[in-house]
Amino acid sequence: MGKNDVRTQALTLHRKLKGKVRIESAMPVRNRKELSLVYTPGVGAVSSYVAKHQKEAREYTMKGRMVAVISDGSAVLGLGNIGALGALPVMEGKCALFKEFAGIDAFPIVLNTQDPKEIIEVVCAIAPGFGGINLEDIAAPKCFKVEEEIKRRLDIPVMHDDQHGTAIAVLAGLINASKVVRKDMRSMRIVISGAGAAGTAIAKLLRKHRAGDIVMLDSKGILSKNRIGLSPEKRELTRLTNTRNLSGGLSEALQGADAVIGVSGPGLISGREIQRMGKRPIVFALANPIPEILPEEAVRAGAAVVATGRSDFPNQINNSLVFPGVFRGALDHRVSKITDTMKLKAAKHLAALVKKPTAGRIIPGPFDRGVVQAVARAIR
Repeated sequence: MGKNDVRTQALTLHRKLKGKVRIESAMPVRNRKELSLVYTPGVGAVSSYVAKHQKEAREYTMKGRMVAVISDGSAVLGLGNIGALGALPVMEGKCALFKEFAGIDAFPIVLNTQDPKEIIEVVCAIAPGFGGINLEDIAAPKCFKVEEEIKRRLDIPVMHDDQHGTAIAVLAGLINASKVVRKDMRSMRIVISGAGAAGTAIAKLLRKHRAGDIVMLDSKGILSKNRIGLSPEKRELTRLTNTRNLSGGLSEALQGADAVIGVSGPGLISGREIQRMGKRPIVFALANPIPEILPEEAVRAGAAVVATGRSDFPNQINNSLVFPGVFRGALDHRVSKITDTMKLKAAKHLAALVKKPTAGRIIPGPFDRGVVQAVARAIR
């Protein structure tokens, strides 16, 4: 199916549906008795009880099964800053996946502000009605401050999916890709093209996994200790990466590298640059909808394993493999924080679902049995 066909069909479907999310009553209200229990006067007894026993709110309200999916529209997919209404279809889609894959009720919330302080205050103010907060499509670097402050202030799980869902999926794929090319991740040289939300989280999780030498690039080149004008977030990354203190651009970074992870933009990696990599290179070109390099071009250039973020190519590495299971586990086990240990376990559990990794299959698909359960087992 061509790009134009998908676009036309998607527009037609959404116009027909008028949104992908519905609210349905958990029980029918067919007579006065049922009305008196669901609403007044019976609901007064429940409200009074919950007000006095707030730790039991999960048992008597939607809090125990409801996640808020929240965006300010500042970094939507590969479309950029398209605002709240532009973000709404994506947030609806996330909620649909929560329900279909994990049986979780989720509600899309788009904010008419992109000020970090206002985002924090709004999210914390609406949090009592939810059992978890899934932040989505909030641009870096403000996303880091927003997530950390909300996590500090709330006692429910909060996760910026663009960061951590992506990082978990990438680590799972890389664990199996390294098996295919028969390399030890601890000694691999890994290049990350893109130092935004996803790239930063990937680098940090790979370091927690004790992956080898990691080199990161932003739009101006390699992040190194010698570069001036780096933001505090990027300055922190230089303490975690680039142990050889390389400088230059992508060509210099890829010289002899074992793997490249693209979370940047379309067409930024050429076949010639793949040829500069080491033997049996791994290429994760994850920019959406157009990857840094198309799979067929990467293979022609010598890539041994190729993955993208798209569903129409093999080896789709996408956070849809992760966030339903993360919140399923968090709600079931009443987890208040998503920790690095949980993320590492989730990646390992996800990778383990592929018993015999091959170049064409290093990671399960979103419809494979056991994906949500495998991730959920790690969140406890």
